[in-house]
Amino acid sequence: MTAALTLEGVSKSYGDFQAVRDLGFSVPKGSICGFLGPNGAGKTSTIRMILGLQPASSGRIDILGAPDGRLVRDRIGFLPEERGLYKKMTPVEAIAFFGSLKGLPTAEGKARARDMLEQQGLGASQKKKMKDLSKGMAQKVQLIASVVHRPEFVILDEPFSGLDPMNQQGLEEMIRGLAANGATVLFSTHVMQHAERLCDKVVLLARGRKAFEGTVDQARATSPRFLDLTGAISPDQAAALPGVEAVETTGGHDGVHELRIRLRSDAAGQDTLKAAFLGGLDVRAFALKEPTLHDAFINLTGDRPDAPSTPDRELEAAQ
Repeated sequence: MTAALTLEGVSKSYGDFQAVRDLGFSVPKGSICGFLGPNGAGKTSTIRMILGLQPASSGRIDILGAPDGRLVRDRIGFLPEERGLYKKMTPVEAIAFFGSLKGLPTAEGKARARDMLEQQGLGASQKKKMKDLSKGMAQKVQLIASVVHRPEFVILDEPFSGLDPMNQQGLEEMIRGLAANGATVLFSTHVMQHAERLCDKVVLLARGRKAFEGTVDQARATSPRFLDLTGAISPDQAAALPGVEAVETTGGHDGVHELRIRLRSDAAGQDTLKAAFLGGLDVRAFALKEPTLHDAFINLTGDRPDAPSTPDRELEAAQ
């Protein structure tokens, strides 16, 4: 599949601080790609290099056939993490204004704005001032403003930040709609559930380097699966079951143990559980724990996706 974005050996240094190290990945056309990493991992610097807002120290970037996002700026939509629209404008005016910056005639921008606001349930708010909209409404308006010119490539930086579950769901639907209409979407987030539901592909960064590139299922497969058992079963009995890699006692009393069994990567938890029953072990409760993208993130990066970084040297250096 043809790539809309390719990075090869890209690095970025700010003095003696290296924010991005030898980074390479690609984003297929028409796909939704999650760009994931804890604070300070290098996401901000990478996005700025892709957009052409700052040069790479080394390496090659190709976005829509150009080496610099500024050369194809009218074909790119960008929703920054630091958001802001003119508070005294109406949503229609704000969307049309941002469209005009990408070459869209104002009249056409206003017509598209009205249609897109109606589609997102904001038709009744199109004549209000931006300052009178809720945060969720304003965030939808800003996303519309970033894509009203119908870009081929869309970059969204933490698009779900601060939204309630209902507005998060609406934003997910908008992102799916962009890809369904042929756009390529790259979005950064530290909320793994959004990436699990939306992404065809994920790229994980840790300390400026790529930790993983592949599908969500491939990422999950890097983390162990667990079988939780409760019963009159000793850790040694559990360790002797087929497919078991390690056993941890997590609780229990009066001869009943609560065990967390880590399964080998090639093992089926159902086979382990079947062997426990056939062996006459006293199993009173069980649960097979499949890894989530959050589990894979911690396993691959050694960090929580929402872990604070103090100070955030990448952001400080980029400013």
